[in-house]
Amino acid sequence: MEQIGHWIDGKHVAGASGRFADVMNPATGEVQAQVALASKAELDAAVASAARAQLAWGATNPQRRARVMMALVGLLNRDMDKLAEAISREHGKTFPDAKGDVQRGLEVIEFCIGAPHLLKGEFTDSAGPGIDMYSMRQPLGVVAGITPFNFPAMIPLWKMGPALAAGNAMILKPSERDPSCPMMLAALCKEAGLPDGILQVINGDKEAVDAILDNETVQAVGFVGSTPIAQYIYSRATANGKRSQCFGGAKNHMIIMPDADLDQAADALVGAGYGAAGERCMAISVAVPVGEETADRLIEKLVPRIEALKVGPYTAGNDIDFGPVVTAAAKANILRLVESGVAQGAKLVVDGRDFKLQGYENGYFVGAHLFDHVTPDMDIYRTEIFGPVLSTVRAASYEEAIGLALDHEYGNGTAIFTRDGDTARDFANRINIGMVGINVPIPVPLAYHTFGGWKKSGFGDLNQHGPDAFRFYTRTKTVTARWPSGIKEGAAFNFKAMD
Repeated sequence: MEQIGHWIDGKHVAGASGRFADVMNPATGEVQAQVALASKAELDAAVASAARAQLAWGATNPQRRARVMMALVGLLNRDMDKLAEAISREHGKTFPDAKGDVQRGLEVIEFCIGAPHLLKGEFTDSAGPGIDMYSMRQPLGVVAGITPFNFPAMIPLWKMGPALAAGNAMILKPSERDPSCPMMLAALCKEAGLPDGILQVINGDKEAVDAILDNETVQAVGFVGSTPIAQYIYSRATANGKRSQCFGGAKNHMIIMPDADLDQAADALVGAGYGAAGERCMAISVAVPVGEETADRLIEKLVPRIEALKVGPYTAGNDIDFGPVVTAAAKANILRLVESGVAQGAKLVVDGRDFKLQGYENGYFVGAHLFDHVTPDMDIYRTEIFGPVLSTVRAASYEEAIGLALDHEYGNGTAIFTRDGDTARDFANRINIGMVGINVPIPVPLAYHTFGGWKKSGFGDLNQHGPDAFRFYTRTKTVTARWPSGIKEGAAFNFKAMD
C-alpha cells in the first residue's frame, strides 16, 4: 500500500514517527493509502531547515520571486488534470469541481506575480532638513499554513502564494484526509524554481499542529477549518506571540425577495447548496424566502431540481452533480442532524436518508435533503451541517429575513436575490457578514480582493489573498535617514519638531 510521507528540503521524505493515518476512498470506503503523522521533533527539524533557507530567499529581490510564481502558473495549468484527479480520488468531489479547486488557487498565484508592486513601501522626501523617511515591507521569516480537507489545492495555494512571494518560508500542514495534492503542489514549486527548504509540507494531526503553535521560530499561522479549532489555534498562536488569521465555520443565508426571479434563485440555491455535497464554507445552507407566497413558489421550483440531482463517484463522468462526503463520520453526523430536524418539527420535503448507490454501498454517499418550516431554535439551523442539506426558514418581511442573518453567530457569506436596487444596497450596507452576494449565490471574491468572514467565522485582523495577504505575511519597518548638507549642530536631548 502507498505510504505518503512529507516534503522536506525539496524531496519526499518518509515519516519517522511510526504513526500513520488511513487515506480513504470516499466512494468505496476502502483504504487507498497511509499518510505519515509527524512528531514534534520532525516538525521542529523542518522549521529549523526552513529558517536557514529563508535568509537567502528573503534577500532575493521581489521580481525574481515573482518569476517563480509565474512559472508555477504554467505548471499548474499543465498538470491541472493530474491535480484534480488526485483531489477527486481522496476527497470525493466531482472532476469538474476538483478542477475548479485548482483554478481558484491558481488565480491567487497569478495575483502573486504582482508581488513587486504589492511590496512597495512609502517614501517622504525632505521630511526635515536633510531628512528622508521611508518604509519597507519585509518578510516575517518562517510562517505556517494549516489547511482543510475540502479544498486541498485552493487553500494551500491561497496560503503559500502570498507567503512565498513576500519572501517567507512556509510550513504547510494540510489535512491528513487528502494529502496527495499538497505534496504534488510542493513538487511543482520546486520545478518552478523555488529553492529547497522554502516550502516544507508536514503531514500530521494535532501533535504537528501544536508543535507549529509552540515553535518560537514560526512567526505567523494561517488556518481554515471549523470554528472550535479556529478559536483554539488563534488563542494558542497569539498567546505565543504569533500573528494569526483563522477562518472557521459558516451558516450562510440566502434571502429571496418577492420580486426575485425565482427560477434564477432556485438554480442558484441548488448549485450553492448541494455542490461538493455541501462541504464548502461558502455553501448556502439556509434559504430565507420573504412571504408565504414566495416560499410556496420557491419550494415548488426547488423540489424537482433537487430530486433530479445525480449523485455518484467522480469516475462516473462529468454529469455527476456531487459525490460522497469525505468520511464515514461526516456521513453519520449529517444524518444525525437530519434526524434531529425531523424530531424538532421541520418538514422534510426531499428525504435523502435512504439513498443508496448500487455498487458503492460502502461509500460515504448522502442523498440530497430539503427542509421547510425550519425555525431558528432548531439544531439544523444553528449548526453547520457541512452536507447536502438545505433548510428553508420562512420570513414574513425583509426586516425579519435580514434579522436572521444579522443575529446568527456565523458571518462568513450571505446573498440576496432581488430586482430592487434600494433593497440590495440596504442589505449590503447593513449586514454584518464578510462576503455579500447580490443575485450571486456564492460570493467568493476574485484573487485581487480579500476573502474572510466576520463574527465566529473569522479570527484575526487580516483576510486571505488580495492585498491583505501581503500585509499579513510582511512587517513594516520605517526608516528616518539624515544626510546633513552643511548643517552641523550639537547633540539634541529632546524631540525636535521636523520643520
